[in-house]
Amino acid sequence: MESLQSCFLSPTPLLKTHLKPQPLFPNTRTIAKFRCSVTPDPWSLSDGNTAPKPRSKNPKNPLSDDNARRIIKSKARYLSTLRRNQGPQAQTPRWVRRTPEQMVQYLEDDRNGHLYGKQVVAAIQVVRSLSQKTEGSYDMRKVMGSFVAKLTFREMCVVLKEQKGWRQVRDFFAWMKLQLCYRPSVIAYTIVLRAYGQVGKIKLAEETFLEMLDAGCEPDEIACGTMLCTYARWGRHKAMLSFYMAVRERDVLLSVAVYNFMLSSLQKKSLHQHVIQIYKDMIDKRVVPNHFTFTVAICSLVKEGHFEEGLKNFNMMKSLGFVPEEVTYSLLITCNIKEGKQDEALRLYEEMRYQDIIPSNFTCASLLNLYYKNGDYSKALSLFSEMDRYKIRADEVIYGLLVRIYGKLGLCEDAEKTFEEAERLGLLRDEKTYIAMAQVYFSSGEYVKALHTMEVMKSRNIPFSSFSNSILLKCYKMNGDLGSAEATFQSLSSIGVPDSRSCNDMLNMFLRQTLLEKAKNFILQIRKDNVMFDEELCRTVMKVYSKEGMLREAEQFIEDVSGNGYMENSSFIQTVSMILKSEDGKFEKEKGHSVVPASLDTNALELMLCLYLANGNRNKIEYTLDFLLGAADGLSVAKRLIGKFIHEGDASKAEILCDLLIERDSKENGGILASMISLYGKQHNLEKVKTLFSAVVNSANCGAEIYNSMIDACVKCGEPRDGYQVFKECTKRGICLSPFVISVLVNHLTNRGRLFTYSALGMYREAEDVISRSLHDNLVLDTIAYNTFIKAMLEAGKLHFAASIYDRMLSSGVSLSIQTYSTMISVYGRQKKLDKAVEMFNMAQNMGISLDEKVYTNLISIYGKSGKAQEASALFAKMREEGVKPGKISYNVMLNVYASVGLYSEAEELFKIMQQDGRYPDSFTYLALIKAYTESMIYQEAEQTIASMKKEGIQPSCAHYNLLISVFAKAGLMEEADRVFNTMLASGLKPDVVCCRTILRSYLEYGYVDKGISLFERIQQYAKADRFIMSAAIHLYKAVDKGHQADVVLKSMNDMGIPFLRSLEIGSRIGTS
Repeated sequence: MESLQSCFLSPTPLLKTHLKPQPLFPNTRTIAKFRCSVTPDPWSLSDGNTAPKPRSKNPKNPLSDDNARRIIKSKARYLSTLRRNQGPQAQTPRWVRRTPEQMVQYLEDDRNGHLYGKQVVAAIQVVRSLSQKTEGSYDMRKVMGSFVAKLTFREMCVVLKEQKGWRQVRDFFAWMKLQLCYRPSVIAYTIVLRAYGQVGKIKLAEETFLEMLDAGCEPDEIACGTMLCTYARWGRHKAMLSFYMAVRERDVLLSVAVYNFMLSSLQKKSLHQHVIQIYKDMIDKRVVPNHFTFTVAICSLVKEGHFEEGLKNFNMMKSLGFVPEEVTYSLLITCNIKEGKQDEALRLYEEMRYQDIIPSNFTCASLLNLYYKNGDYSKALSLFSEMDRYKIRADEVIYGLLVRIYGKLGLCEDAEKTFEEAERLGLLRDEKTYIAMAQVYFSSGEYVKALHTMEVMKSRNIPFSSFSNSILLKCYKMNGDLGSAEATFQSLSSIGVPDSRSCNDMLNMFLRQTLLEKAKNFILQIRKDNVMFDEELCRTVMKVYSKEGMLREAEQFIEDVSGNGYMENSSFIQTVSMILKSEDGKFEKEKGHSVVPASLDTNALELMLCLYLANGNRNKIEYTLDFLLGAADGLSVAKRLIGKFIHEGDASKAEILCDLLIERDSKENGGILASMISLYGKQHNLEKVKTLFSAVVNSANCGAEIYNSMIDACVKCGEPRDGYQVFKECTKRGICLSPFVISVLVNHLTNRGRLFTYSALGMYREAEDVISRSLHDNLVLDTIAYNTFIKAMLEAGKLHFAASIYDRMLSSGVSLSIQTYSTMISVYGRQKKLDKAVEMFNMAQNMGISLDEKVYTNLISIYGKSGKAQEASALFAKMREEGVKPGKISYNVMLNVYASVGLYSEAEELFKIMQQDGRYPDSFTYLALIKAYTESMIYQEAEQTIASMKKEGIQPSCAHYNLLISVFAKAGLMEEADRVFNTMLASGLKPDVVCCRTILRSYLEYGYVDKGISLFERIQQYAKADRFIMSAAIHLYKAVDKGHQADVVLKSMNDMGIPFLRSLEIGSRIGTS
């Protein structure tokens, strides 16, 4: 721009960026119309030497260069119209009225059907061909020597205009200026300026413009516009603005295209203030903006903060009949959302859709964000469906918003699918999307997946911000990875001062792993780093100090935090500060008013109480405890604190606090003692339980709550008998216990009876006594208690009592559950009351209760025991039809039903179905299948089943072999029975009593005396004393005259009190096989 210094440019400063308050358009709707004062002759063209005569002697607005430019444009428009009317092949008009001289020249030029004459075309081709030569290798004067005096000025301009290279334009223009017909013209200079501007030769363009001024040619709007477009094209905005100021001061009226060129160039560099000022000048000069002008101007106005002005221009644009583009709508929608004008944003979107403008993904992202913030998740999902319908490609921002929306709706799987789809499309590049997915996993409790998401982000080298590191730290915290958490915190600290939430997470991890030294050092470090403490971090810091009894450090910390000022309104800090500064109530007197306990922070009081308990300051403990008990939930906090001390094994603190509570003669002392007993019970400290109970059992505070806790504690300590003794004492006093505690006691008494068979009778009797006393005293029992009672009596074999409990349950109006029906089906099954069991099953169905597998299996088993295999099979099929998937136990029960009646084909089919259903057979499954074969006397398949068991890795037991031995023995196939028995022994199994009885009975009944004696002598080392085995041995010894051995066995039986079986007979089945 320095080279363009002349009188054309004035020292006017650059554009002012201040917007004037007046409107961009005046109130009048009239648009200025410009009419040229000279109308050229449309039928003839000037040669550039003779000027056409104007209609008026004094033209209003004479153009430079004798209206040559106006004539050329008018003729061009005329020829264009004629060509359109004659088709695409026409180049010149057919009907042109010429003078005889013009016709002679037309024929000499051979222009019939051509746009230019032959010498013009030749000149264009000659000059264009110079582009193949290097600069300086040709002389334009020699090249154009044959065209001297043959081209008119107008034709030379045509040749100049048709050149494509800037060097050819420069050289030809230099030759053109040497011709006799040449005279300086703004047209020629404008052509040269345009050629230089297109290739960025700005310095040459400026020199050419100065030469034009020196030649006496006044620049018109085309020449000025060409220079401005050149500056705008190549980003010379400072020069462009200076040139524009000069043009504006000379009242040169630029076209809207030039203004658009400048506005677009300035906006690309975000020079929105200059865009606004030029747009304002354009309107002041009454240049009517077009669609593009409005689009650029509205964008700059909005981005510069003139939102209302931009909205006015938007409405003006629509009033002039222009349809705004999608980018304009998108910009205004986004700004309305930022301004909080959500209704206006939605109105603009509806208007855009009414005009069939398809929104961009940026617009959709803005609306999705709006719906997300407003909680309109249904509209957000509807918009996403609309995007899919119109094939609007979602970007990463939209996928991230969808992940957040699904997370808010609790649809973790949908969020995960959306995230995976974005990953499959290769859109995951921003940390925000990964963080959104991790937060969804957090909300659904899937901390491992959240950590995996953040680690995947890290592995893809996506830069981590402070927020990303804090989320990763939270992931490690929830997964308990302290080492990784510490490394992440170091990364967070290297970025800047860590946030209080991350510090709180680290401190909580140290506390959780009882790393108190690390916690104390960490507190010192973050205080040194000037971390901004929030209330939660302050609570955690005080928790560390309270655990260690660090009173002095706590005082210093609270003093520092209070002095910062940003925590002065925190009730937590105020409460801690009050307790620290007070000395047995002096603080309130200094202040001149009493502190209302309800206004204090309960958690602060709890921490201060822990601090003083660890510090051992008795006065402060009592003082803080008084404030705590005065709070609304103070007593429950004190109970929880006692429980925490006992859980941590710090019984001394728990006892101190408990004694202080009892001293205060609270109405809740019974509750406190009950809590202490219950907590000792959880610790399995039965001695402490008994000691504490003995101290209060005779006091007035010993009520139902303490008895309930005592019984519960005895049960948890594994001593239900002691709980039973407490129960009896309680009933003597007429205290009503909780149905839940009674259920727990009965259940544990029953379980103990089941586990320890030697004392089962006594334990079941105690359970029965608890039930009888509860029913006799008319205690209010719930469904769980009645179910427990019925089940206990079922297991004890007290079937009539169980049925009477059920009747009592019905008469009391207690609602029945699925467990009630299932247990009663078993009761009636044990009583062999099939009709009652079926009635109970149907009753459960009619009540609309969803029956489970156990109910079906119970009734199927009862059908099997009653020999009704067909009904059992039908019920099993019905269970599957109802959608209840049978488990392994159900299949085994049904197989046993088939086996008991010898339906081996049905058993085989069910066995296959079981495997197809994904239920792998176990030892009981194969036992039932072997039983089905043996009941049908199919020996080979039974043996193959045992072999199949071994292949599947399931070791057969004596019960499996015994079924086969028994069926061989019954059939008299003693050799086969011996073979199977020896196979069992070879496999390492020791035959049980049942197996020994079976094989020995067979030897006895079929007269195999020697084999019987041999078997007895072999098994007597590990077989238990059995009446039949020993009696059979005596008979076998006597049969071969071995009286001495028989007497030895008989003496052993007499010593053990086992009676001898005299009725056994050797060879009783000989001849019957």
